[in-house]
Amino acid sequence: MSDIQGRGGPGGGRRRPPPQTVEVVRVERVTPRLVSVHLGGGDLSRFRDAAPTAHIKLFLPAPGQDAPVLPTVTPEGGRVWPEGAARPTVRTYTPRAYDPATGTLEVQFVLHGEGPASAWAERAVPGATLALGGPGGRFGADLDAPRWWIAGDESALPAVATLLDALPWAASARVHLEVDGPDDEIPLSSRADLTVSWHHRRSPDAFGEELYDAAASATITGGTQAWVACEASAMRRIRRRLLDGGVPRESLVTRGYWRLGVADHPDHDHGED
Repeated sequence: MSDIQGRGGPGGGRRRPPPQTVEVVRVERVTPRLVSVHLGGGDLSRFRDAAPTAHIKLFLPAPGQDAPVLPTVTPEGGRVWPEGAARPTVRTYTPRAYDPATGTLEVQFVLHGEGPASAWAERAVPGATLALGGPGGRFGADLDAPRWWIAGDESALPAVATLLDALPWAASARVHLEVDGPDDEIPLSSRADLTVSWHHRRSPDAFGEELYDAAASATITGGTQAWVACEASAMRRIRRRLLDGGVPRESLVTRGYWRLGVADHPDHDHGED
């Protein structure tokens, strides 16, 4: 999950541990619009067992700050923010991978020219300070399913990669990914029998149209687990098409990772409304 149109937020009323301060260790440009930021400087070993497609909260410094201002957590689990200090920007992302050899966590950012997280990632350098909370989120799909139909846009690339990492040898996966163009394609691998189809957007603002067409033309047999994550309105159209095509509700997981024109889309949009 990433920050297209400024998604995410502090979220939820569940009691959570306080955010942990970390720093940028390394920055890598994966494609012209996708950046991997490797985070370290603390104990991140809890990410070793993070579920596929898990999420984290990133706390980014406010303008003029070198590090984000963080709240104090009360014994009851509440959070008290310092008075008079600008609060950090909080966004939701999918952690791409934890490296136990270095104790670092990789987070991938889509650079889209808008949104504070995209702007932060574009200028991120080793030593930059931020904070993170998580991991959170339960994996709602059946990892033992023998067949998978997976679809997503750029915002879902890290989540799709974590899902493919988790699939067993005996599974087969058909993956459809919608991006702006060929420069946005990245290598993907899995132990499962994997087929990846890249779809280039027919126009800059036609979000989800290629994924909808892929869903409309798909033959999804019984026992197939479907997983879809993209722009929220497009996700709902795809979800309805898959349900109308006979995919059982219990075999379908959908996520609206962002919504066009919305700066703070909730991170728990399953499209079930």
